Amino acid sequence: MIAPFPLQSKLMIKTLEWTPEGVRFIDQTRLPAEEVYVTCRTYQEVGNAIRDMVVRGAPAIGVAAAMGVALGIKQSNARDVRSLREDFNRISGMIADTRPTAVNLFWAIRRMKEKFDSVSSQDIEHIKAALISEAQQMHREDIAANQAMGRHGATLMPSSGSVLTHCNAGALATCGYGTALGVIRAAVDSGKKIDVFADETRPFLQGARLTAWELMKDGIQTTVIADNMAGAMMRQGRIKAVIVGADRIAANGDVANKIGTYGVAVLAKEHAIPFYVAAPWSTVDLNTPTGDEIPIEQRSPREVTHHGGKQIAPDGVLVENPAFDVTPHKYVTSIITERGIARPPYSESLKELASATAALA
Repeated sequence: MIAPFPLQSKLMIKTLEWTPEGVRFIDQTRLPAEEVYVTCRTYQEVGNAIRDMVVRGAPAIGVAAAMGVALGIKQSNARDVRSLREDFNRISGMIADTRPTAVNLFWAIRRMKEKFDSVSSQDIEHIKAALISEAQQMHREDIAANQAMGRHGATLMPSSGSVLTHCNAGALATCGYGTALGVIRAAVDSGKKIDVFADETRPFLQGARLTAWELMKDGIQTTVIADNMAGAMMRQGRIKAVIVGADRIAANGDVANKIGTYGVAVLAKEHAIPFYVAAPWSTVDLNTPTGDEIPIEQRSPREVTHHGGKQIAPDGVLVENPAFDVTPHKYVTSIITERGIARPPYSESLKELASATAALA
């Protein structure tokens, strides 16, 4: 049993929230220069916010998808349940097409469908209210899951020294507190003297723009490094542990996360540094046997060829821009979830956690 300790994070970001006007997001494409909130007033706008990375991070994408479905159903003009179900299928289909890798998106849509089915004998207004309530409940559950993850994962962090993270797996990637950054926050709250190296995370710079912004607001010492500096820092003994988030975890423990994670994991293994993954249970996909079956999103070449609106590569050059890569389970020291910590062999430990009661804070 993990002994509780107070969670003292000063960060009060509302990454996303349900409002009477629509779904409100902090626009992550404009951070850190501008802290701007936008309200999506239709489910199409929510889908675009997911696709364009106004909202990003697997847990946040999942809840955003649920709220998008709820918003679309709320605005439906259907006069009977059959027509409302047709609207549901159209709305959820559009949102499902936004980003293919983060399994939380599909988990959220499936959960909303299950809620629809469970109340389908009721009148239309009751169904609409039930779906809105379900999306709001998922928002609350995500924060609680992150806090539970933090308590579990804090026990794995070093008592002092630097921890490396890649991409952004914090409050901005969730409904609050964070997964990988939640573990770091909880470790600091428990009295551990750790600071953070944040990979810049090309090409979208989630580490430099978002992770550094979050942790500085929390007063946690953070040093941004270019992605190709991690190996040198490890060789110098300056990194004691690595912790990242995930967008999908296969049944065997293979992990899909932001492009560049695989390279960091290989480097950590070479330097005998523990490599931890923190993610809610909704990111675990036991129906996907290995990482080979995880679909990898390909994004616009412009994200690579341009920066800050300025072209940095020659016209006509070929570009590869996969948003994610897969880290084989052999490089993963532990997987931290709200249900507990999974250790190798993951094909067994993940199954055991699947039947466990969620230990939510």
